[in-house]
Amino acid sequence: MNWIFERMEETHLSEMVALWNKELLESFPMRLRLLEQNVVGDRLWLREGSWVALEPSSGRVVGFVIAKRASEVTSRFGIRGDMGWIQALMVDPQQRNKGIGSYLLHKAEDALQNAGARRIMLGNDLHGRLFPGIPDQLEETKAWFEKRDYAFLEKSFDLLNAYEDDQTVSLPAVHEATFRVANSHDREGLTAFMSRCFPGAWDYQHRDYWERGGTGREFVLLEKEGSIIGFCRMNDAQSPLLAQNIYWSLLFEGELGGIGPLGIDESFRGHKYGISIVQAAIHYLLQRDVRHVVIDTTPFVDFYGKLGYHSWKCYARYAKDL
Repeated sequence: MNWIFERMEETHLSEMVALWNKELLESFPMRLRLLEQNVVGDRLWLREGSWVALEPSSGRVVGFVIAKRASEVTSRFGIRGDMGWIQALMVDPQQRNKGIGSYLLHKAEDALQNAGARRIMLGNDLHGRLFPGIPDQLEETKAWFEKRDYAFLEKSFDLLNAYEDDQTVSLPAVHEATFRVANSHDREGLTAFMSRCFPGAWDYQHRDYWERGGTGREFVLLEKEGSIIGFCRMNDAQSPLLAQNIYWSLLFEGELGGIGPLGIDESFRGHKYGISIVQAAIHYLLQRDVRHVVIDTTPFVDFYGKLGYHSWKCYARYAKDL
């Protein structure tokens, strides 16, 4: 059968959601809002590298690939200017081993190379990613990419904890500092803090948060003498953006909350502020009637284990140099 390959358009997204959920519904249930936000809503989306495969008889989407490319904007934040990403590549399980995936990958890689990319990551496309790598359960997928010269780098984990309905976590006492939830008036101060202490991907992600309608309620601030010395991101169903740690909330009854990233000004480290600000975020999320909390994309399983978190999902990171 001669498949039809077309440049991906927004009109394809609904069928892409259906194809995704045909295989991954029970572990990573996709929704249209998430694809709209992280594909067409991401300024890094490389349209010429994103394609769909259509069945000729029905016009049905049986495969797709989504590519992204670093830009002048991300380069200003110290992110490699020659970076490219394959956010996702999927083929209908009933149509595999027919060359569809290989052709889609070729189209994406070719477009990325033409756009100046010299290194391609699988997933991990900054905060617009769907996965930080290949889900560890997809053994055949990992082997497929390894045959195509993608090299394994490391593993990262999503961690999970569940809290009883009446359970509370108190705000921890911290050395000469206080916690509070940010508000819209903190935009300038928090942006200055991120730029100074965490230049790069977190700074870029933080600015994007405000530009896309953030109000501040997704940040716990650690302050000392009126100055911000630490932050922790926390997400729930009311957040204006679906963040990585609440993507898969459809797997839970009740509301899912998420924590991370977090960071402390290095001038103020050594006072257990890091673990304390996580506890503070848990405190505020439980006040919002969240009962399951995910900490996403971390290698620090033992660190968060101190707070009762356990490994929930695992991902293998891969890259290829062109």
